[in-house]
Amino acid sequence: MPKIVKGRHWAAVLYPESLPADWKEQLAGKGIRIAISPLHDRDKNPDGEAKKPHYHVILCFEGPTTFTVVKAITDSLGQPAPQKLESVKGYYRYLTHKDNPEKAQYNESDIETLNGFSIMDFADLTKSEVNRVKKELQTLILELNVLDYSVLMDYILFNGTDEQYDVASSNTTFFDRYLNSRWKVLTNSTSKNSTSKPHDVGCQG
Repeated sequence: MPKIVKGRHWAAVLYPESLPADWKEQLAGKGIRIAISPLHDRDKNPDGEAKKPHYHVILCFEGPTTFTVVKAITDSLGQPAPQKLESVKGYYRYLTHKDNPEKAQYNESDIETLNGFSIMDFADLTKSEVNRVKKELQTLILELNVLDYSVLMDYILFNGTDEQYDVASSNTTFFDRYLNSRWKVLTNSTSKNSTSKPHDVGCQG
């Protein structure tokens, strides 16, 4: 008797050329948490030939679900069979080729989620990962000249990633002190520049 494959988390590759127009609505209607990659339209085969544009999709069920049930979903969209996922976090990073610098890179903020999918539900960030995201946010603060914590959080809400939002909201003291310190430094610098007078350097004789 063939072994029945079950899993909570599955991956699928979808090709837009054969997807129905309402494919996202159909997926949302399944009621499961889903993450959809940006359109991979710059991928190449090892020989340099362009791959067909495609999406990578993560499908997360509340309980163990058979291959047959998941395949019925991909079949209804006219797409290849799904594959069982061992690591949601690892595949989520593959949605943008984050760990594959030799491949075309895609923007994490372009990942679409359905029915409340959040990568933060699947794994805690390691200390080194938290530090990496802190550096990303500190760079963002400098580039945008952010001076207020609420401005930072509002920006991340609409333009950042789940990782960035989680780190920023979980490290309020760090970012609030950093932003307050920046504000003081810039305020003092502006004040000195506006009140100081240039020294006249003359020749004696």
